[in-house]
Amino acid sequence: MAKKEKLVVGIDIGSHAVKICQIQRSGKDGYQLVALGSAAISPGAVEDGVLQDAEDVGTAIAELCKNLKIKNKERVGLSISGYSVIVKKINIEMESEAELAERLNEEAEQYIPFDINEVYLDFQVLKAGEDEFDRSEVMLVAAKKEVIDGYRSMLEAQKLVPTLVDVDGFALENIWTTVSGGHKNVCLIDIGASKMNINIIADGASVLARDVVMGSDDLSREIANTLDLDYEEAEHIKTGRIEAQEEYKEELHDIFIQICTRWVLEVKKAIDLYSNNNPKKPLSALVLSGGGSKVLGLKSYLASETGLEVVAFNPFEGMKVNEKKIDLEYLEAVAPEMSIAAGLAIRPAEF
Repeated sequence: MAKKEKLVVGIDIGSHAVKICQIQRSGKDGYQLVALGSAAISPGAVEDGVLQDAEDVGTAIAELCKNLKIKNKERVGLSISGYSVIVKKINIEMESEAELAERLNEEAEQYIPFDINEVYLDFQVLKAGEDEFDRSEVMLVAAKKEVIDGYRSMLEAQKLVPTLVDVDGFALENIWTTVSGGHKNVCLIDIGASKMNINIIADGASVLARDVVMGSDDLSREIANTLDLDYEEAEHIKTGRIEAQEEYKEELHDIFIQICTRWVLEVKKAIDLYSNNNPKKPLSALVLSGGGSKVLGLKSYLASETGLEVVAFNPFEGMKVNEKKIDLEYLEAVAPEMSIAAGLAIRPAEF
């Protein structure tokens, strides 16, 4: 009997919480969700995607692994985002991937605003040139070494072995393509506490990816400050878990429009850039995930402002679930914010 392909344990490290997801192969083409959970980290422990308090984050991850009974500690994957990572699509002359790999530093230097010796580089060929005179489309990725090395050291201190470092947007693309089949041209939008990731997928591949430093925490803070509420109550009002008092509703509406309009403008910028370059490949939908996707009324507001269908993404749709370990009500509640961790967790451990 053939051995099941081993997958990494996905660890998504955000600014407010760490999330862990473990998935196994099931049958020929299926998956089974075997563990997932999240743990809060201290304010400021991670800022703009950069690890600031390794002990705090490491302890949260170690305790969560223990609670979830994660045994696969020698194969974990994480992803990065923010100012420390650059993702850029370039057009370049190349004979082969091997040839490009050899001169990657030289080519990348003109596109990367960091010292080339201070970054890790990688690339993916999106579309190879048809002949020696035709330029190839390549997605170039550069990430600061000190940021990745910081995360790696933190994980290794907890006896975890990182075998994969991805980018948030690509992890999101990975799980979307797996769950949906990836046949539609869509804009993936993952809204976290402090950042929003936008990734446009066309013809089954990422063509535009960007991180925006704004998130659902902006909305919670504005509600709390304006209405003189504590943060937790503002969070519950934001997602509709509790109803705001009648005298607050007009102010809440104004706050919602003020903050969410900023998000919509960033989404529209990305859509306009894509549409101008790809007039014959219209987008069919916006796919919404992340904890911020649960903001009350956001789906309908995005739909009305963009004219596109807005789909709430469930990264575990169609997967088997180990119901002995995972409560289905809990899964339904947290699924939107687990998309990046899930995208990491379906990556093979060996490359």
